[in-house]
Amino acid sequence: MNKIIHTENAPAAIGPYSQAVQAGNLLFVSGQIPVDPATGAFAGEDISTQARQSLTNVKNILEAAGYSLSDVVKTTVLLDDMANFAAVNAVYSEFFTENCPARACFAAKALPKGALVEIEAIAAK
Repeated sequence: MNKIIHTENAPAAIGPYSQAVQAGNLLFVSGQIPVDPATGAFAGEDISTQARQSLTNVKNILEAAGYSLSDVVKTTVLLDDMANFAAVNAVYSEFFTENCPARACFAAKALPKGALVEIEAIAAK
C-alpha cells in the first residue's frame, strides 16, 4: 500500500499531486521549486538561493517520511538555463557530500511559477 507524505516544512503541492509517495522501501519526492514554506514566496531571485531552498524542501520531505539525504539514490534537476549548471552543482555538493546519488539534469523551457530550478528525488531504505 502506498503512503502519502506531507509536511508543513515544505511547500504544499500546487496541483493534484503529493509532496511524496512511499511505495514499499522507496520514496518518490515530487519536484520541489524554491518556495519557502513559511512565506509562500520564492526564497530569493538568484540560482544559488533557489537551488538551496529546493534542496532544503527535498530534505524536509525526506525527513518527514523518516528518510535522509543519504538514502537518496536518484535526483532529477530541472533548470531554466543550463548556464546555471555550475552554480547549482556548487549548492548541490553542500547537500550531497559523498556517495552521491545518480542524477539527471535538464534545461526546461519554463518551470512552475517562473522558478529557476526544480529538483525531485527518489530514496530507498
